[in-house]
Amino acid sequence: MRILFLTHSFNSLTQRLYVELTSRGHELSVEFDIKDEVAIEAADLFQPDLVIAPYLRRAIPDAAWSRYTCLVVHPGPLGDRGPSALDWAVTEEAEDWGVTVLQANAEMDGGPIWAHTAFPLRPGATKASLYRREVTAAAVACTLEAVEKFEGNSFAPAPRTEGTWRPFLKQENRDIDWQTDATETVLKKIRAADGFPGVLDEMAGHAVYLYDAHPEETLAGSPGDLIARHGDAVCRATSDGAVWIGHMKRKPAKEGGRGVKLPSRLVLGEAFAALPEAEPSTWRRVWWEERDGVGVLHFPFYNGAMGTTDCKQLEATFREVVANGARVVVLAGGGDFWSNGINLNLIEAADSPADESMANIEAMDDFCRAIIEAEDTYVIAAMQGNAGAGGVFLALAADHVLARDGVVLNPHYKNMGNLYGSEYWTYLLPARVGKDGADTVMNRRLPIGASQAADIGLIDGTFSDLSEVEHLAMSLDLEGRLEDKAARRAEDEAQKPLAAYRAEELKRMRLNFYGFDPSYHVARWNFVHKVPHSRTPLYLARHRRRVRDKD
Repeated sequence: MRILFLTHSFNSLTQRLYVELTSRGHELSVEFDIKDEVAIEAADLFQPDLVIAPYLRRAIPDAAWSRYTCLVVHPGPLGDRGPSALDWAVTEEAEDWGVTVLQANAEMDGGPIWAHTAFPLRPGATKASLYRREVTAAAVACTLEAVEKFEGNSFAPAPRTEGTWRPFLKQENRDIDWQTDATETVLKKIRAADGFPGVLDEMAGHAVYLYDAHPEETLAGSPGDLIARHGDAVCRATSDGAVWIGHMKRKPAKEGGRGVKLPSRLVLGEAFAALPEAEPSTWRRVWWEERDGVGVLHFPFYNGAMGTTDCKQLEATFREVVANGARVVVLAGGGDFWSNGINLNLIEAADSPADESMANIEAMDDFCRAIIEAEDTYVIAAMQGNAGAGGVFLALAADHVLARDGVVLNPHYKNMGNLYGSEYWTYLLPARVGKDGADTVMNRRLPIGASQAADIGLIDGTFSDLSEVEHLAMSLDLEGRLEDKAARRAEDEAQKPLAAYRAEELKRMRLNFYGFDPSYHVARWNFVHKVPHSRTPLYLARHRRRVRDKD
């Protein structure tokens, strides 16, 4: 079928549905929901059999749903209605939740039901994490069911189930009272707003939005006081303990202004530096564990972004593990993201974004090189979460590359202002998919699902649970694989040294960072400041590409 996606942005859920539906032979085109006239024009140009709205922030215009069947993916169970579904679910500590696919009509979230899926709400999860995992999985199941029913042309959707309209969850409903709120209450409020919009609060004299919160079980102080720091995170006392806050965003001075989400250390400045250093009792940014001779390196960086310091810490930890004799290392990343490459927010906040861009990519390259050159250690990349840009090529530096079922990869850089990219991709990618395949992957700009990535040789396979990867690691013919690795690396190095690949890539990157074309800096600024889309890019909007080609 011809299916038009009408969506606020090409977010993780929209990308996953794009991958699932195109893999089933459907012809998809995407239009960003900018204004009613644009949405209607897109439908008229594409003439879709079906319109699907995976992620909207406003109602579909009457002229669209009255002429085309429009299915809305709502992140709530049967009967739930309103714009803050997941926020309320976390706030009210619901035990079960769901996703509903309903048909758009004149009443917001009030149309007939095509499909629904329920799931238990993961305790202690943030709204953003629930959306990326449980909601996305349920949305895929629901949407595929609804599409199949629509194709059958005999299904009659059920009338809307009576339920509750939940209004937009405002900041006054999220306020933290540090004098009386217990740790779990504070965590719940921040988790319910994580990703967007954050919890507005005051800290060290600054009006800030709070994100990335973790419990602290050992430290305590007067409620509301800042009591410690660790890495980039700050610890603040609650009525019965304390919480760590990893990221913040200054409230813009002007209405409608845009702030940048940054590590707490950078937002608080001198107030942060004056605090005593303390080790958190419940969480770490990077940690290593060994199970039956297999080492697992975890690095669940916030939003998958890896700054210069993060890359250096990972490289140092990896080299230490290898020096201590680890024969098999599993790079596990985080549950929500494997890696999304360099940290654009930190780059944007630097005195010289160009200099920080170069420092960050050099640090990423150093970590990649350490993985590639670890000839006495077999390295397995186990992508539990989505990966993008340099994060994908970081994984390809490993000897064996796996991705969890349902993971979406974006192995390209061009969407960030035609960035060339490094991480030794010119060495690693052709070795897996050939030169023509590498050109296709890098120029296509579209997401690739884990199964598709395995089919084209980009990765070696998929897994359902990290325990499967650990079992694989323990069953390897290790000596034989390490011998093959050493021989291949020696042959490759003799043909063209790693240093040559890196020098060529960084020469192109310097043009991106310091050259006359500002595209990368403009694209980064727009991305970091969440500037609304003014149009849909042609690689997504196939209906508009056709019009251009005719002209």
